[in-house]
Amino acid sequence: MKKIITLLAVIGMFGFQGCEGPEGPPGSDALVPEAFEIKNVNLGKVADNEYNLKSTFQFEIGGNLFDDETVLVYRLTGLINSNTPIWQLIPRTIYFSNGDELDYDYDFSKVDFIITARGNYNLLNTPSYINNQTFRVVIIPSNLASAVNKNNYNEVMSVLKISESQIQKIDL
Repeated sequence: MKKIITLLAVIGMFGFQGCEGPEGPPGSDALVPEAFEIKNVNLGKVADNEYNLKSTFQFEIGGNLFDDETVLVYRLTGLINSNTPIWQLIPRTIYFSNGDELDYDYDFSKVDFIITARGNYNLLNTPSYINNQTFRVVIIPSNLASAVNKNNYNEVMSVLKISESQIQKIDL
C-alpha cells in the first residue's frame, strides 16, 4: 500500500509541474500616496486681482496622475514653533475687516495643477498673501478622499502613512 501511495505522489508531482494555465491580466501599479512641498514661491499675475502658480506633475513627481488619484492642496499659514507648521486646506476664503476678500483655490488634471489667489481688491496691497508662499500638494487614491478628514492635515498624513522625511521639497 505504501508503494502505491508513494507512486501516486511522485506521479502527481510530475503532473502538476507541467500544468500551465493562461496568463492572467497584467497587474496595475499600486497607488502610492505622495506629497511634495513648493516653498517660497511668488504667485504670478494673470489678471487684475488674480495671481497663480501653474506646474506639471511631470516636473513635480516625474509622471502624470492615475485615473483614480485625487489632489489635496494645503497652504502654510503660520508656525506655532519651528517644528509645528499650520497647514490650511484650500479652497479657502479669507475675509478682512474692511470688507475685502481673498480666495485661494486650485484645480488639477492628470498632467498639471494651478493654485490661484483671487481677490475683490488689489492684491498688491497685501503682498504677504501672494509672495513667499509655501504649499503642500498631497496626491491620494480617490477612494480615501471620502474616508479622511481632509481639513486636518496631520490626520491625512497619518492615514496615508507619509512622514515628514518623505515629502519632497521643491523651490521654484
